[in-house]
Amino acid sequence: MWKKLSKKHREKLTALLPYSISLASGILMGLTVAPVGAWFLSWIALSPLWVLIVTAKSKKIKYPPLLGLAWGIGYHGVALSWITGIHPMDWLGVPWLLSLTIALFCWSFITLYGGLLVTLWGVAMARFAGRNTWQRVLFATATWCGLETLWSASPLWWSSLAYTQSPHNLVILHLGQLSGPNTVTAAIVAVNGLVAEAWITRQAKTAPASFAPMELINKSLGIATALLISLHILGFYLYNIPIPQPPEAALKVGIIQGNIPNRIKLYPEGLRRAMAGYTSGYYILVDQGVDAVLTPEGALPYFLRDLTNTSLVKAIQEKNIVGWIGAFGEKGPSYTNSLFTFTGSGEVVSRYDKTKLVPLGEYIPFEGILGGIIQRLSPLKEHQVPGSPNQIFDTPFGRGIVGICYDSAFPEIFRRQAASGGEFILSSSNDAHYSASMPFQHHALDIMRAIETDRWSVRATNTGYSAFVDPHGQTLWISGHNTYETHAEIVYKRQTQTLYVRWGDWLTVVLLGLSVLAYIKN
Repeated sequence: MWKKLSKKHREKLTALLPYSISLASGILMGLTVAPVGAWFLSWIALSPLWVLIVTAKSKKIKYPPLLGLAWGIGYHGVALSWITGIHPMDWLGVPWLLSLTIALFCWSFITLYGGLLVTLWGVAMARFAGRNTWQRVLFATATWCGLETLWSASPLWWSSLAYTQSPHNLVILHLGQLSGPNTVTAAIVAVNGLVAEAWITRQAKTAPASFAPMELINKSLGIATALLISLHILGFYLYNIPIPQPPEAALKVGIIQGNIPNRIKLYPEGLRRAMAGYTSGYYILVDQGVDAVLTPEGALPYFLRDLTNTSLVKAIQEKNIVGWIGAFGEKGPSYTNSLFTFTGSGEVVSRYDKTKLVPLGEYIPFEGILGGIIQRLSPLKEHQVPGSPNQIFDTPFGRGIVGICYDSAFPEIFRRQAASGGEFILSSSNDAHYSASMPFQHHALDIMRAIETDRWSVRATNTGYSAFVDPHGQTLWISGHNTYETHAEIVYKRQTQTLYVRWGDWLTVVLLGLSVLAYIKN
């Protein structure tokens, strides 16, 4: 078949091969997360892109920046393909075709947005491709971590390289206790780089491989193997540190997974089901001896002023057991997506407003500039605003750490609250209307936050997956998907502070500093 093609067509196909390889290796990285969960691929899936960028000049690759873009499209496009689950949005009154357009636009945008990160990394790598192996590995690792830090400071963030290891490789995730998720990201990039450098070195050998000692040919591969093993040994040590469970720190928490589909959630049928399901679930959990009950994000889609006379709040007053209720708060003329602490007296003693809002889903990006255009595509009619970045959530049991839905993707939110004295994590989410892969990825992010902060985590969602997680990231219980469930577990309040909680992401700063010094030296 190949020989039958004309020379011109063979040249075109050959020219496209590097970009196809980059795309394919990016897709492999995308398979590391749910629904496939092939986490081990992450330790080699970046290597082909590394090789192609470093050798682009010698192999006369015409557009090196497109290599990174192709890889990023493969990775983020596969990993975030669940976003298409927002279609159909007929429950919001959005026509079928417009709903499909919105879904495809969102998928394309976040894919290209993620692809831009890898493109910038590739451009930086190409600029320094002439450096030696160690400088390349240092520079590439620092640059990737730096870019992920910038991206996580933006409104749109989810698929860090670090989350490719969650929830399956809990050992390596414990490196997050040292300097956050970028510690795991740095490990993945460095190992991939050393594997790639081993390949580049081997290909550059002029003598047949059989004439040279294998240890010299694969020196970088040997170091990559040693690094991979050493990092897992360190993670294994952290993973095996005992978790004290003093009785005085025990807190029995119940969760209710209401299972109210989004298509009926805001309509009379959904409101009736929500009120009945959460009230009856509250009574069930109280009979099991819980100290408090957590409900999902927007469990009762009412404003706080309308909650007082609901059956759930009356049940809280009757049983005198704390309820954390997901509902709406008011902030001037706008509203917030909030979690409220109701005591037995019916008093609200604390409130957390969701900090990170979902673009298009909860607010209009660049509203002042593009508001008129995007409003035609967005189903939003109300104006939701984010909560303050420095919120404190005090409860009758001590200070809590709260994340509502999309907050889980942003580790700094949890780190700051842990540093401010938060003793346990409450994660409240909706996650309805998506395939099971999205809430499982969300659960994976919550596992990372529990490990990084060394805290027990309670996760309540609308349709799944709700869960209880210990500070080592072990899932003690997880719900089904699209099921109504109640469950109670004992968690323990903790006041420990990991290096990450104390100092933040110091590793990225050190790596960038060393890269600058290495550049100046040369």
